[in-house]
Amino acid sequence: MPDDRTTNEGGTKDMARHDQDMSGMGSWISHIVRFVVSALVLMVVGYVVPGFSSITFGTALMAAIVIALLGYIIEAIGGRQISPYGHGLVGFISSAVVIYATQFVVPGLRVSIIGALLGAVVIGIVDMFIPTKVR
Repeated sequence: MPDDRTTNEGGTKDMARHDQDMSGMGSWISHIVRFVVSALVLMVVGYVVPGFSSITFGTALMAAIVIALLGYIIEAIGGRQISPYGHGLVGFISSAVVIYATQFVVPGLRVSIIGALLGAVVIGIVDMFIPTKVR
């Protein structure tokens, strides 16, 4: 017999989570949307920020994936406080370092140190209004 008691979220315990509906398909779709939005943000940053090369959608998508992977590695090693997704000065600096390091992995992406710092600012501002991290 299923457990019909309500949870803190207002649903029942046997209800599926909204990001895992259709046998996990919703989770994959949310990740794909996140990478597409991140790539579009990187393309805009390439046009707006000096020291940040203008890039194609394919290059921006590859850069978004590399930035996510580098951010995940930093978070796994140092914790949430020093991750690029953390708030404050340390999160800002680690974001700039990740953006700068991405140019060595993604062909066609060129970023100066100043461009990485300005890019981290622009991406941080955009992320306040259009969050690219799945929450």
